[in-house]
Amino acid sequence: MTPNIALPEFRALSYNIRKARGLDGRRSAGRILDIINESDADVVFLQEADRRLGQRPSAIPFPMVESHSDYKVVPVAENDISLGWHGNAVLVRNGLTVHAIDRLILPGLEPRGAVKVSLSNGVSLTGVHLGLTRNFRRRQISTIVEEVRDDEHAIILGDMNEWSSRKGLEDLYARFDVHAPGKTFHASRPIASLDRIGTSRALEVFDAGVIDTSRTRVASDHLPIWADIRIPTLL
Repeated sequence: MTPNIALPEFRALSYNIRKARGLDGRRSAGRILDIINESDADVVFLQEADRRLGQRPSAIPFPMVESHSDYKVVPVAENDISLGWHGNAVLVRNGLTVHAIDRLILPGLEPRGAVKVSLSNGVSLTGVHLGLTRNFRRRQISTIVEEVRDDEHAIILGDMNEWSSRKGLEDLYARFDVHAPGKTFHASRPIASLDRIGTSRALEVFDAGVIDTSRTRVASDHLPIWADIRIPTLL
């Protein structure tokens, strides 16, 4: 699937890449990029895209994104060495345009943030990596849902760190259609659907899935998820 993002259909991917360190102990940015390339996504949201220490250097070198993929990095970082913000990074297919970028500070004991991008077709997408405790996950998702309340075509996606099918994400389920395409954690033996996609009710998810291959089962501790999304009013 390779539609132009200005058309009413596109593919979004979310992937917690664990700083590109695989379960085999190897840190391989190239392996992560191969998985992204094969996904045929138009917009890619990554979690744990940067290392946690010091200035948080990117786990995937910027030149490698340009030379080994059909994507460009959306400048959500606040420095020149990180790919993302609080580890949340965004890639878009070459030729696609991002019109606005917002960084959302989230409540919690540990520093957390989300990144929001707005595309030329009127869709806003917010990438998240929620906290480890349910109390803060509730507050974090409420903050994000409130931030996008005026966006008719809104998507919230990422590693939501919630083992329950509904608890902890009540505000998301109240206002969005939530899609858990399958079990994504632990990648070696998936038992939990930690990674999810929420879409406003003006959007339609017409296909979705988990990329479960021999390569994704060792590339990170999460499996990537994708969704094909349609804007009915543009058809």
